[in-house]
Amino acid sequence: MAQLDFNVEKIEPVILHGPDAVTQRDLMSPYVWKVHGQHPYALMVRAVPKMGEEGDTGTIWYATSKDGLTFTATDTPALVPGPAAEDAGGCEDPTVVALPDGGYVVYYTGVDAPHAHGELLYATGPSMDRLEKRGVAMASTPSQGNVKEATVDRTEQGGWRLFYEYAAHDASLVGLATAPGVAGPWHHDRQPFTPRSDAWDDFHLSTGPLLTDDKAQPVMFYNGATQDARWRIGWIAFDAEYRRVTDRCIEPLIAPPPSPSRMDTDIAFAASVVLEGERIWLYFSRADRALFRATIRRFSS
Repeated sequence: MAQLDFNVEKIEPVILHGPDAVTQRDLMSPYVWKVHGQHPYALMVRAVPKMGEEGDTGTIWYATSKDGLTFTATDTPALVPGPAAEDAGGCEDPTVVALPDGGYVVYYTGVDAPHAHGELLYATGPSMDRLEKRGVAMASTPSQGNVKEATVDRTEQGGWRLFYEYAAHDASLVGLATAPGVAGPWHHDRQPFTPRSDAWDDFHLSTGPLLTDDKAQPVMFYNGATQDARWRIGWIAFDAEYRRVTDRCIEPLIAPPPSPSRMDTDIAFAASVVLEGERIWLYFSRADRALFRATIRRFSS
Protein backbone atom coordinates (compact mmCIF):
# COMPACT_ATOMS: atom_id res chain seq x y z
CA MET A 1 0.00 0.00 0.00
CA ALA A 2 1.15 3.53 -0.78
CA GLN A 3 2.12 5.73 2.17
CA LEU A 4 -0.16 8.75 2.23
CA ASP A 5 -0.14 12.30 3.48
CA PHE A 6 -2.40 15.30 2.99
CA ASN A 7 -2.07 19.03 3.56
CA VAL A 8 -4.52 21.91 3.40
CA GLU A 9 -3.83 24.53 0.72
CA LYS A 10 -6.67 26.92 1.56
CA ILE A 11 -9.96 27.21 3.43
CA GLU A 12 -12.88 29.25 2.08
CA PRO A 13 -16.32 30.05 3.52
CA VAL A 14 -19.33 28.42 1.86
CA ILE A 15 -22.17 30.88 1.20
CA LEU A 16 -25.82 29.85 1.19
CA HIS A 17 -28.58 32.04 -0.29
CA GLY A 18 -32.26 31.30 0.14
CA PRO A 19 -35.29 31.98 2.31
CA ASP A 20 -34.90 33.28 5.87
CA ALA A 21 -36.02 29.91 7.19
CA VAL A 22 -32.58 28.54 6.25
CA THR A 23 -30.27 31.56 5.98
CA GLN A 24 -31.25 32.92 9.41
CA ARG A 25 -30.31 29.64 11.09
CA ASP A 26 -26.93 28.15 11.96
CA LEU A 27 -25.69 25.65 9.39
CA MET A 28 -24.07 22.25 9.89
CA SER A 29 -23.39 18.94 8.13
CA PRO A 30 -22.80 20.17 4.54
CA TYR A 31 -23.15 17.14 2.25
CA VAL A 32 -21.97 18.15 -1.26
CA TRP A 33 -21.90 15.96 -4.36
CA LYS A 34 -21.68 16.35 -8.14
CA VAL A 35 -24.72 16.35 -10.41
CA HIS A 36 -25.34 16.90 -14.12
CA GLY A 37 -26.57 20.21 -15.43
CA GLN A 38 -25.94 23.94 -15.35
CA HIS A 39 -25.39 23.83 -11.58
CA PRO A 40 -23.05 20.85 -11.18
CA TYR A 41 -22.79 20.86 -7.37
CA ALA A 42 -25.60 19.89 -5.02
CA LEU A 43 -25.82 20.38 -1.26
CA MET A 44 -27.92 19.00 1.56
CA VAL A 45 -27.43 20.86 4.82
CA ARG A 46 -28.79 20.89 8.34
CA ALA A 47 -30.21 24.22 9.52
CA VAL A 48 -30.64 24.69 13.27
CA PRO A 49 -32.01 27.51 15.44
CA LYS A 50 -29.30 29.97 16.42
CA MET A 51 -27.73 29.49 19.82
CA GLY A 52 -30.16 30.45 22.56
CA GLU A 53 -33.25 30.07 20.36
CA GLU A 54 -35.72 27.28 20.96
CA GLY A 55 -37.11 24.94 18.33
CA ASP A 56 -36.31 21.72 16.50
CA THR A 57 -32.79 20.29 16.31
CA GLY A 58 -32.72 20.68 12.54
CA THR A 59 -34.40 20.80 9.17
CA ILE A 60 -32.61 19.56 6.03
CA TRP A 61 -32.42 21.75 2.92
CA TYR A 62 -31.35 21.17 -0.68
CA ALA A 63 -29.31 23.71 -2.67
CA THR A 64 -27.30 23.90 -5.90
CA SER A 65 -24.19 25.78 -7.07
CA LYS A 66 -22.13 26.57 -10.16
CA ASP A 67 -18.79 26.78 -8.36
CA GLY A 68 -19.12 24.63 -5.24
CA LEU A 69 -18.79 27.67 -2.95
CA THR A 70 -21.98 29.74 -3.35
CA PHE A 71 -25.20 27.75 -3.14
CA THR A 72 -28.86 28.68 -3.57
CA ALA A 73 -31.44 26.78 -1.54
CA THR A 74 -34.91 25.78 -2.63
CA ASP A 75 -37.95 27.60 -1.21
CA THR A 76 -38.86 24.78 1.17
CA PRO A 77 -36.83 22.16 3.09
CA ALA A 78 -36.34 18.65 1.75
CA LEU A 79 -36.89 16.96 5.13
CA VAL A 80 -38.72 18.37 8.16
CA PRO A 81 -39.47 16.89 11.59
CA GLY A 82 -42.47 14.55 12.01
CA PRO A 83 -45.15 13.51 11.77
CA ALA A 84 -43.76 10.23 13.17
CA ALA A 85 -42.31 10.36 16.69
CA GLU A 86 -38.92 9.02 15.58
CA ASP A 87 -37.93 12.37 14.04
CA ALA A 88 -40.47 14.76 15.59
CA GLY A 89 -37.68 16.63 17.37
CA GLY A 90 -35.51 17.25 14.34
CA CYS A 91 -33.80 16.00 11.17
CA GLU A 92 -29.98 16.08 11.16
CA ASP A 93 -26.78 14.92 9.41
CA PRO A 94 -27.81 14.18 5.79
CA THR A 95 -25.80 11.69 3.71
CA VAL A 96 -26.79 11.25 0.06
CA VAL A 97 -26.32 8.14 -2.09
CA ALA A 98 -27.13 8.76 -5.78
CA LEU A 99 -28.49 5.65 -7.49
CA PRO A 100 -27.75 4.56 -11.08
CA ASP A 101 -31.41 5.06 -12.06
CA GLY A 102 -31.28 8.70 -11.00
CA GLY A 103 -32.98 8.23 -7.65
CA TYR A 104 -31.58 8.88 -4.20
CA VAL A 105 -31.23 7.31 -0.78
CA VAL A 106 -30.78 9.92 1.95
CA TYR A 107 -29.60 8.78 5.37
CA TYR A 108 -30.26 11.20 8.21
CA THR A 109 -30.47 11.35 11.98
CA GLY A 110 -33.96 11.60 13.43
CA VAL A 111 -34.40 13.01 16.92
CA ASP A 112 -37.32 11.91 19.10
CA ALA A 113 -38.77 15.06 20.67
CA PRO A 114 -39.77 13.71 24.09
CA HIS A 115 -36.44 12.00 24.79
CA ALA A 116 -33.93 13.78 22.53
CA HIS A 117 -32.85 10.34 21.35
CA GLY A 118 -31.15 10.00 17.95
CA GLU A 119 -31.73 7.20 15.45
CA LEU A 120 -30.35 6.55 11.98
CA LEU A 121 -33.24 6.91 9.52
CA TYR A 122 -33.49 7.05 5.73
CA ALA A 123 -35.62 8.42 2.94
CA THR A 124 -35.78 7.61 -0.77
CA GLY A 125 -37.08 9.36 -3.84
CA PRO A 126 -36.52 10.31 -7.48
CA SER A 127 -35.53 13.88 -6.51
CA MET A 128 -34.92 15.99 -3.43
CA ASP A 129 -38.42 17.49 -3.54
CA ARG A 130 -40.04 14.03 -3.62
CA LEU A 131 -38.36 12.20 -0.76
CA GLU A 132 -40.37 9.68 1.24
CA LYS A 133 -39.33 8.70 4.74
CA ARG A 134 -38.76 4.96 5.12
CA GLY A 135 -38.07 4.65 8.85
CA VAL A 136 -35.09 3.23 10.71
CA ALA A 137 -32.03 2.30 8.65
CA MET A 138 -30.09 0.81 11.56
CA ALA A 139 -31.44 0.67 15.08
CA SER A 140 -29.58 1.49 18.25
CA THR A 141 -28.90 -1.33 20.74
CA PRO A 142 -28.24 -1.42 24.50
CA SER A 143 -24.49 -1.38 23.80
CA GLN A 144 -24.62 1.09 20.88
CA GLY A 145 -26.88 4.06 21.53
CA ASN A 146 -27.84 7.05 19.36
CA VAL A 147 -26.73 5.49 16.07
CA LYS A 148 -26.29 8.31 13.50
CA GLU A 149 -23.91 10.05 11.03
CA ALA A 150 -23.91 7.55 8.14
CA THR A 151 -21.04 7.20 5.65
CA VAL A 152 -21.75 4.70 2.85
CA ASP A 153 -19.61 3.01 0.19
CA ARG A 154 -19.70 0.05 -2.17
CA THR A 155 -16.47 -1.96 -2.28
CA GLU A 156 -14.67 -3.34 -5.34
CA GLN A 157 -16.24 -6.75 -4.69
CA GLY A 158 -19.75 -5.27 -4.64
CA GLY A 159 -20.50 -5.32 -0.91
CA TRP A 160 -21.97 -2.28 0.85
CA ARG A 161 -20.41 -0.74 3.94
CA LEU A 162 -21.99 1.73 6.35
CA PHE A 163 -19.89 3.56 8.91
CA TYR A 164 -21.87 5.15 11.72
CA GLU A 165 -21.35 6.99 14.99
CA TYR A 166 -22.73 5.53 18.21
CA ALA A 167 -22.60 6.32 21.92
CA ALA A 168 -21.02 4.02 24.50
CA HIS A 169 -19.61 4.76 27.98
CA ASP A 170 -20.09 8.52 27.55
CA ALA A 171 -18.03 8.53 24.32
CA SER A 172 -18.82 8.76 20.63
CA LEU A 173 -17.32 5.88 18.65
CA VAL A 174 -17.43 4.54 15.08
CA GLY A 175 -19.07 1.29 14.05
CA LEU A 176 -19.22 -0.56 10.73
CA ALA A 177 -22.15 -2.44 9.20
CA THR A 178 -22.60 -4.47 6.02
CA ALA A 179 -25.55 -5.05 3.70
CA PRO A 180 -26.36 -6.62 0.34
CA GLY A 181 -27.80 -3.34 -0.96
CA VAL A 182 -27.63 0.40 -0.47
CA ALA A 183 -30.85 0.54 1.55
CA GLY A 184 -29.93 -2.38 3.82
CA PRO A 185 -30.89 -4.27 5.84
CA TRP A 186 -27.69 -3.33 7.70
CA HIS A 187 -25.99 -5.68 10.15
CA HIS A 188 -23.31 -4.65 12.62
CA ASP A 189 -19.88 -5.95 11.66
CA ARG A 190 -17.27 -4.51 14.04
CA GLN A 191 -15.50 -1.39 15.28
CA PRO A 192 -13.22 -0.36 12.36
CA PHE A 193 -10.88 1.89 14.37
CA THR A 194 -10.53 3.14 17.92
CA PRO A 195 -9.37 6.21 19.87
CA ARG A 196 -5.63 6.57 20.49
CA SER A 197 -4.22 7.30 23.93
CA ASP A 198 -2.36 10.58 24.46
CA ALA A 199 -3.52 11.93 21.09
CA TRP A 200 -5.93 14.55 19.77
CA ASP A 201 -8.48 11.77 19.14
CA ASP A 202 -8.09 9.93 22.44
CA PHE A 203 -11.77 9.79 23.49
CA HIS A 204 -14.40 10.61 20.84
CA LEU A 205 -14.63 9.48 17.21
CA SER A 206 -17.21 10.18 14.53
CA THR A 207 -17.57 9.22 10.89
CA GLY A 208 -16.52 11.52 8.07
CA PRO A 209 -16.61 11.40 4.26
CA LEU A 210 -14.76 8.83 2.16
CA LEU A 211 -12.33 9.56 -0.67
CA THR A 212 -12.74 6.51 -2.91
CA ASP A 213 -11.05 7.32 -6.24
CA ASP A 214 -8.46 4.67 -5.28
CA LYS A 215 -10.72 1.76 -4.38
CA ALA A 216 -7.70 -0.27 -3.25
CA GLN A 217 -7.02 2.26 -0.46
CA PRO A 218 -10.07 4.36 0.46
CA VAL A 219 -9.50 7.23 2.88
CA MET A 220 -11.92 8.59 5.48
CA PHE A 221 -11.62 12.19 6.69
CA TYR A 222 -12.89 11.38 10.16
CA ASN A 223 -13.72 13.48 13.20
CA GLY A 224 -11.96 12.97 16.53
CA ALA A 225 -11.90 14.69 19.89
CA THR A 226 -10.59 14.70 23.42
CA GLN A 227 -12.91 14.02 26.36
CA ASP A 228 -13.83 17.71 26.54
CA ALA A 229 -15.16 17.49 22.95
CA ARG A 230 -12.58 19.61 21.13
CA TRP A 231 -13.31 18.17 17.69
CA ARG A 232 -10.73 18.14 14.87
CA ILE A 233 -10.57 16.50 11.44
CA GLY A 234 -8.04 13.80 10.59
CA TRP A 235 -7.69 11.01 8.05
CA ILE A 236 -7.43 7.23 8.06
CA ALA A 237 -6.88 4.75 5.18
CA PHE A 238 -8.23 1.21 4.77
CA ASP A 239 -7.74 -1.78 2.52
CA ALA A 240 -10.23 -2.37 -0.28
CA GLU A 241 -12.79 -4.23 1.84
CA TYR A 242 -12.39 -2.08 4.98
CA ARG A 243 -10.97 -5.02 6.90
CA ARG A 244 -7.85 -3.31 8.22
CA VAL A 245 -6.33 0.13 8.65
CA THR A 246 -3.37 0.75 6.33
CA ASP A 247 -2.39 4.29 7.37
CA ARG A 248 -3.53 7.05 9.75
CA CYS A 249 -2.58 10.65 10.41
CA ILE A 250 -0.59 11.62 13.49
CA GLU A 251 -1.75 15.22 13.84
CA PRO A 252 -5.16 16.61 12.84
CA LEU A 253 -5.54 17.88 9.29
CA ILE A 254 -7.94 20.70 10.24
CA ALA A 255 -8.44 22.42 13.60
CA PRO A 256 -10.63 25.47 14.19
CA PRO A 257 -8.82 28.77 14.70
CA PRO A 258 -9.29 30.68 17.96
CA SER A 259 -12.75 32.23 17.96
CA PRO A 260 -13.43 35.85 18.93
CA SER A 261 -16.69 34.69 20.53
CA ARG A 262 -16.61 32.76 23.80
CA MET A 263 -19.98 31.31 22.82
CA ASP A 264 -18.47 29.36 19.92
CA THR A 265 -17.77 25.67 20.41
CA ASP A 266 -14.26 24.41 19.64
CA ILE A 267 -15.32 22.18 16.75
CA ALA A 268 -14.34 21.45 13.15
CA PHE A 269 -16.45 18.61 11.73
CA ALA A 270 -16.07 17.04 8.27
CA ALA A 271 -19.20 16.13 6.31
CA SER A 272 -18.41 15.50 2.61
CA VAL A 273 -15.69 15.38 -0.01
CA VAL A 274 -15.67 16.16 -3.74
CA LEU A 275 -12.85 15.28 -6.13
CA GLU A 276 -12.23 17.90 -8.85
CA GLY A 277 -9.34 16.66 -10.95
CA GLU A 278 -6.31 16.70 -8.67
CA ARG A 279 -8.10 18.90 -6.15
CA ILE A 280 -9.80 17.44 -3.09
CA TRP A 281 -12.58 19.63 -1.70
CA LEU A 282 -13.46 18.80 1.88
CA TYR A 283 -16.64 20.40 3.21
CA PHE A 284 -16.97 20.91 6.95
CA SER A 285 -18.72 22.97 9.60
CA ARG A 286 -17.02 25.12 12.21
CA ALA A 287 -18.39 25.85 15.71
CA ASP A 288 -21.67 24.11 14.72
CA ARG A 289 -22.78 27.27 12.92
CA ALA A 290 -20.89 28.01 9.65
CA LEU A 291 -19.81 26.09 6.53
CA PHE A 292 -16.37 25.94 4.92
CA ARG A 293 -14.53 24.23 2.06
CA ALA A 294 -10.91 23.12 2.38
CA THR A 295 -8.81 22.48 -0.71
CA ILE A 296 -6.49 19.58 0.07
CA ARG A 297 -3.43 18.17 -1.68
CA ARG A 298 -2.64 14.45 -1.50
CA PHE A 299 0.88 13.01 -1.41
CA SER A 300 1.80 9.34 -1.73
CA SER A 301 5.02 7.34 -1.86
